[in-house]
Amino acid sequence: MVRPKKNRLVGFNPKINYFKPRGIPVLDLDEVCLTIDEREAIRLADFLGMSHADAGEQMGVSRATFGRIIQRARQTMADAIVNGKAVRVEGGNYELIEENRTFVCHRCDHTWEMPFGTGRPERCDACGGDQFHRFT
Repeated sequence: MVRPKKNRLVGFNPKINYFKPRGIPVLDLDEVCLTIDEREAIRLADFLGMSHADAGEQMGVSRATFGRIIQRARQTMADAIVNGKAVRVEGGNYELIEENRTFVCHRCDHTWEMPFGTGRPERCDACGGDQFHRFT
């Protein structure tokens, strides 16, 4: 039995979901599909310059899993650019998250929010403890 894929956390979902080479009618183009979680991986690693470990944490996956996601995304984009294909962005295993993330400290039960995209906090801002988790 195959293990179900874990949803990746996505914090950016623009309205644009289709790109094509200029001057070629859509009917004459082959097309590739880039999933929404792959687009998020490109945004985090290539646009924002995050490390695989930090980007994986932000998407709720391991560094190794993030590496596989970004590798597939880059391969898809390379195919589109090199071979003049259109790119359709849709699907994937993802969960669109809120703008703020909530954290709870195990030490003092303090709860605080941080904007999505700012990374994991170093310490609890009330007691300075480093034992906390993201509240989902």
